[in-house]
Amino acid sequence: MRTVAVIGGGASGMMAAVTAAQNGADVTLIEHGDRIGRKILSTGNGRCNFTNIRQEPFCYHSDDPEFPWRVVEKFDARSIIAFFLQIGVYSKNRNGYIYPNSDQASSVLDALRMEIDRLGIRVRTGVDCREIRPGRKGFTLFTDQENIRADRVILCTGSKAAPVTGSDGSGYDLAKRLGHRIVPVLPALVQLRCEERFFKSIAGVRADGNVALWSDGRCIASDRGELQLTNYGISGIPVFQVSRYASRLLYEKREVKAILDFMPDFTVSQMCAFLRKRAQTRPEKRADQFLTGLFHRKLSDLWIKLAGIPIHRKAGEFTDRELENLTAQIKQFTVSVKETNSFEQAQVCCGGVDTSDVDPETMESAVIPGLYFAGEILDVDGMCGGYNLTFAWASGYLAGRSAAVEGQYRNKTD
Repeated sequence: MRTVAVIGGGASGMMAAVTAAQNGADVTLIEHGDRIGRKILSTGNGRCNFTNIRQEPFCYHSDDPEFPWRVVEKFDARSIIAFFLQIGVYSKNRNGYIYPNSDQASSVLDALRMEIDRLGIRVRTGVDCREIRPGRKGFTLFTDQENIRADRVILCTGSKAAPVTGSDGSGYDLAKRLGHRIVPVLPALVQLRCEERFFKSIAGVRADGNVALWSDGRCIASDRGELQLTNYGISGIPVFQVSRYASRLLYEKREVKAILDFMPDFTVSQMCAFLRKRAQTRPEKRADQFLTGLFHRKLSDLWIKLAGIPIHRKAGEFTDRELENLTAQIKQFTVSVKETNSFEQAQVCCGGVDTSDVDPETMESAVIPGLYFAGEILDVDGMCGGYNLTFAWASGYLAGRSAAVEGQYRNKTD
């Protein structure tokens, strides 16, 4: 029986271990934390949005943009739903977002743990793997407790995001020492910190709108939805979706601007005409009353100030320039992004093990035969909405199956 060691007990590691065992391997799952699957409990605000029916290549990012999709299409959302149904998790569909019927992330984790127990997978927690040494007939894992022998090794140690859940980036060093290049690892799906001091005055405001990142005179990425304004900058799912691009640009020492549009269904000219008509309809309203019923008061007060309109000026007395300035604040609210929040606040990372050295058919390393990768350790990150878990399940499944059933072990030293 082939022996497989899986390093990392997160989503991809558990899937890899289960799949390898289902395909006849003798599996040991090694986790440096005190329990497996801890990060799953925080996904989907505790409800675990574990996949999404709406799957497109643009939902995933990597330096090799084709790599994630080649993995995901081999174990797609329907396959994931079927897998979890088989181990006891009945799912429900919320506009394409798939959750366990229980609405509890703990039920997904419990079902995986029960399957691990059923298959007789050895789980060793509190074990740090410090070196992976390939040999002629397999691998030796040097840990802080004992040496472990295995025919195949699957590295699923996650990224550096949310270290409180156990992700500390230690797997990158293991991969690097085995000859793999690491694409710079940066926070993604994270809040953006801005330079402007006025954010304290609008902290706590939530508003529907569009966020667009600009650098070197061009739009790099944009997204639409509920924007959240904080005392240090901008947040919300649309900001998370574009944050990976801000991380990379800032890492490259490039200037990054975020342009917020709080009325994306209007063109600039339509918005200006709308405000002009509004002023004509109630010309007696003061500037500080003009946007009441249209926007949050904190935003309105800031925009009036930035547009240079005296607070007590009557709406009927607004000049064309003042209306144009106010329109610009609403439609093109521009702020300077100085940094992202840290890995502690990030949901995932961009960057990781260079996928050019990994076979998307099997997840096997092209550098060290018999070594496989899965999950966030790779240079792959997905959008919000179950896509990162989708890649974790898909890559874990392929790695586990391949490690258990692919051709005889071979090594460069043979």
